[in-house]
Amino acid sequence: MIRSWKLCWMIALLSPMGLTAQNVPTAATPPMGWNSWNHFAEKVTDADVRSAADALVASGMRDAGYVYVNIDDTWEGKRDAQGVIHTNEKFPDMKALSDYVHSKGLKLGIYSSPGPKTCAGYEGSYGHEAQDAQTYAEWGIDYLKYDQCSFGDIIRQEAGDDLDKAAAMQKAAYEKMHVAIAKTGRPMVYSFCQYGLYSVWAWGPEKGGNLWRTTDDINDHWDRMSLIGFQQAGLEKFAGPGHWNDPDMLEVGNGGMNNTEYELHMSLWAMLSAPLLAGNDLSKMTPETKAILMNRDVIALDQDAFGHQGRRIWEEGPKEIWEKDLSGGHKAIAFFNRGESTLDFDPNLKVLADFRGKHLLDLWTKKEVAIDGSTKLRVPRHGVLLLEQR
Repeated sequence: MIRSWKLCWMIALLSPMGLTAQNVPTAATPPMGWNSWNHFAEKVTDADVRSAADALVASGMRDAGYVYVNIDDTWEGKRDAQGVIHTNEKFPDMKALSDYVHSKGLKLGIYSSPGPKTCAGYEGSYGHEAQDAQTYAEWGIDYLKYDQCSFGDIIRQEAGDDLDKAAAMQKAAYEKMHVAIAKTGRPMVYSFCQYGLYSVWAWGPEKGGNLWRTTDDINDHWDRMSLIGFQQAGLEKFAGPGHWNDPDMLEVGNGGMNNTEYELHMSLWAMLSAPLLAGNDLSKMTPETKAILMNRDVIALDQDAFGHQGRRIWEEGPKEIWEKDLSGGHKAIAFFNRGESTLDFDPNLKVLADFRGKHLLDLWTKKEVAIDGSTKLRVPRHGVLLLEQR
């Protein structure tokens, strides 16, 4: 099977201006990269972003497919007399930063809001959508995360309890920035961050979204990560090349979970065809963190060109089984243990019939696994057994 992370990497390098190959849609596979918020939050600086770009290259993460370097909230300064947005003192020259990131074979992402203020209280794009999109294009931006924030206040003030009006306002706001981006002529991945409101998965593509958050924010704890991840069951029909459900960024390596839990986190996101946006300090990764984030087989599972999001096919108590269709007629299957002790899965379950007698590779141990009546499908607490048909 052709590993689609290689396709994604080749597309990313076709042009330093971020142009995609002919007939390849923007975000043909789930975006991969790094975002500043989970580790640096409001303290992020130009130097931090340059350091992240350097680390993506030095660690091998860029070559594994992590190509976006995304600046989250708090880069914004004030608008000038003409309404043009400027950066603050933490980011003295965004164009120079963009050129630096591009020189590394990477792409630069930025953040704004359809409201007048961002979540951290900085300048949003409300009333300046066309201006901001043009500014981003001139800076060389390749990715925009558009976070609802204060626009929610405007919706509440104008729509009140009228949910239809509220939904219409939300759709219009996100579409307005899509139109503005399109008019610049510069391709940008467009990420809706509005927390799954108004069933965004049902209308996101028609309003220009390449990905959309389906939940509230993640944090670096097992309970939160697992709640968000497993809530994606049932949304698989809305995902595909160019448009992806987004359960938020990765917490791998931030220290709030153990390595078994991080392996489950990475496995579940890969089964979900979710964007893989690392959120850790890339300059201080342990060998274990690198091994999780750069497991080429797990990345390939996420980036598979078929673009099918996995689905839950069986559950009983804390045990869940998910299946994912892959290119070439292959499948992956994941056994998740959400419980508080090691658990065994019955190899004779009816849902496993298609996997019996097949060559299956454990994507974490790299060992062959056979599903038959004598197989011990044992999964540790908060762990996963992730298998792919070969």
